[in-house]
Amino acid sequence: MAASYDAVVIGAGHNGLICGAYLARAGLKVCVLERRSLIGGACVTEEVWPGYRVSTASYVMTLLQPKVILDLELARFGYEIIKSPPLFQPFPDGRHIVSWDRLDRLVAEYAKFSPKDADAYPHYREHMLGIAATLRRLLWEIPVDPFPRSLPELLDFLRFAWRFRGSINRFLAIRDLLTMSAFDYLSRWFESDVVKLAIGFYAAGGGGQPASMKLDGTAYMLARSFLRDDSTAAGGVGFVRGGMGGITEAIAASGRAHSLETRTDAAVSSMIVKNGRATGVRLSTGEEISARVVIANASAQTTFLKLVQPADLPSEFRSRIAGFRTRSTCFKVHLAVDRLPRYSSFDSAHHGFSYPVQLRIAPSIGYMEEAFADAEQGHISRRPYLTVMTPSVVDASLAPTNKHVITIFGGHAPPDVVPDDQEQQRDMLYQRVAAVLDEYAPGFGDAVLHRQVLAPWDLEQVFDLPGGHVHHGDMGADQLFHLRPARHYARYRSPIPRLYVCGASTHPGGGVTGVNGHNAAQVVLADARRGLLRS
Repeated sequence: MAASYDAVVIGAGHNGLICGAYLARAGLKVCVLERRSLIGGACVTEEVWPGYRVSTASYVMTLLQPKVILDLELARFGYEIIKSPPLFQPFPDGRHIVSWDRLDRLVAEYAKFSPKDADAYPHYREHMLGIAATLRRLLWEIPVDPFPRSLPELLDFLRFAWRFRGSINRFLAIRDLLTMSAFDYLSRWFESDVVKLAIGFYAAGGGGQPASMKLDGTAYMLARSFLRDDSTAAGGVGFVRGGMGGITEAIAASGRAHSLETRTDAAVSSMIVKNGRATGVRLSTGEEISARVVIANASAQTTFLKLVQPADLPSEFRSRIAGFRTRSTCFKVHLAVDRLPRYSSFDSAHHGFSYPVQLRIAPSIGYMEEAFADAEQGHISRRPYLTVMTPSVVDASLAPTNKHVITIFGGHAPPDVVPDDQEQQRDMLYQRVAAVLDEYAPGFGDAVLHRQVLAPWDLEQVFDLPGGHVHHGDMGADQLFHLRPARHYARYRSPIPRLYVCGASTHPGGGVTGVNGHNAAQVVLADARRGLLRS
């Protein structure tokens, strides 16, 4: 007899587990299915080499929302954040920026490049915090359709407009973020390109968007660092003890306390749709699992173009999903080393902390633009930008004694490489990463014991990230809020009744926020209360 549940969730990434945990707490019988042999999705810790534990995809906690942490009591289940030393960014002329979390110290860093910019930064920060206050509220909104097709949708839109009736100026500011380039937006405030780069690095590709800092729409990414309130009882940001898998393991444990089930090595091959509604899933083994609702944490393209039959979806909807922009050029490199890189520009006595656990190599805006231009021409960047993390410095559990793990997030590598050339391209990518790192830490390569290179095509294959895109798709004005993943279907529901979606393809997009899973669970529970899920 086929197993039966109130809800079955496809994909045990953080959003799928969060959605399942909330539903289980509400008393539903829930099972989360994961195709890999371990849970976590792209928020995972893996023992890549014996004794070396690596956050193979997402690598530091900056966005997981306090509400989710507190609601699911994650600290009870092993979730722990380790505060990291400040990020260190050296420049070829010997100068540097230390991104202190104290405003006065950070302003002093910017003053080295422009006293005017140092004076401007507190005003910029206040401006962004004001916008973030509205964006934080929007995170928890079930996106309303500004083109309602029914009376209930019209009422939802009117209620939304009433709730945000005093925010018109903030929405105008958000409009600017969605339409302007990060470079132009920052130029309203700052004169130094170094300061613009330090503040706008995330928007220039450092956050996973395959972007130029000068492309329209990239200003929106400037707001990402303000989306989390670090002053709550949930604590601040930093490295997760045990790696990023510590988040998903804690979520799963929280869910298990309320009878949530998880299954690994359970790849879903197709959705079961009967009488026009989702009734369960079929695994690659042929096993069928029935459920009152199915919730997909997989990307929208995997869910609707691979798991659902074309005849079960409107053709216009399929076309929109097929056209969802997912091309990415970001990569990751993981290293096991027998000693730490020695950065020639860093002096612990001078800088006031022991080691740059977080280091950014991005010498100039021009450097970032050239790296992106290389990938646009179909080539690996000759000089890639790098974010270099050494989490084993603050968490000894990640590596054997006197050894370390290094995780590098960088750009760019073109995603369109034929399979026969992939190994050669990985080797070239590593050599270019190593050459750049050697400029700042001479001789570091002699310390490397093992290496793993994950190019965009690897990120797609291993983590089911379409195009290798860490956010499941670009977060531009035409792929956000009521348009994510498609117009009229942004409310965590799909064209197929009882098939819901909760992954990064939904509002508010990618990043380990937990909001997508939380919101999707609320929609499912609301439909259950309205009697829409009765057999």
